[in-house]
Amino acid sequence: METLEISADAREKKNKRDAKRLLRNGKIPGILYGPKMQPVALEFNKREFSSRIAGLEGSHLVRLKSAAATLADKVALVKDMQYHPISGDVIHADLYEVDLTAKIAVHMPLHFVGKAAGVVRGGILQPIIREIEVECLPLDIPAYFDVDVSALDIGDSVHIEDLRMPEGVTAVYESNLALVAVVPPTVEEAPVAAAAPVEGVEAVPAATEPAKETES
Repeated sequence: METLEISADAREKKNKRDAKRLLRNGKIPGILYGPKMQPVALEFNKREFSSRIAGLEGSHLVRLKSAAATLADKVALVKDMQYHPISGDVIHADLYEVDLTAKIAVHMPLHFVGKAAGVVRGGILQPIIREIEVECLPLDIPAYFDVDVSALDIGDSVHIEDLRMPEGVTAVYESNLALVAVVPPTVEEAPVAAAAPVEGVEAVPAATEPAKETES
């Protein structure tokens, strides 16, 4: 996996007011943490972070560029990003420091490629899971994994055990989950048509009960 370089500076204040001030000034607040370090509050250049990191799919490694010796050249996983509910802009980023020699667990997106044979015959491709958890060394993290569905007929499915993982990557799961299937098309029942009148036969009106006489 490619390691992306991103500029970062340490910041002292960690409250919401400070975070809002940073966002107004073209910065993104963040935090760097890990098993062998105390959490460090960060700030990123919004334009640089948004153009290089925000739009990427899956898990990604970054190498920090910083004037602070405690941050320079640290390698971290972009663990989480928070987005503004209206604009969609990144408003906070969590980075997790990694050891390049130790395996970690990450979530990997699945891309379903090809046109299933069952879809050609009228079936419907139904993705069930769009990402799976894998374990590997940080530099071996796949950006995504292609799942070929072209051989699937109606009623067929691909399970997690069917995947051929890249070398050094292991899928983490407790049961052999189905990832995608081709299901039969939905058939709508046609409405029952009213019986057509037979030629030459008069329709007989439905019998009605005679009105009861009321005593005067």
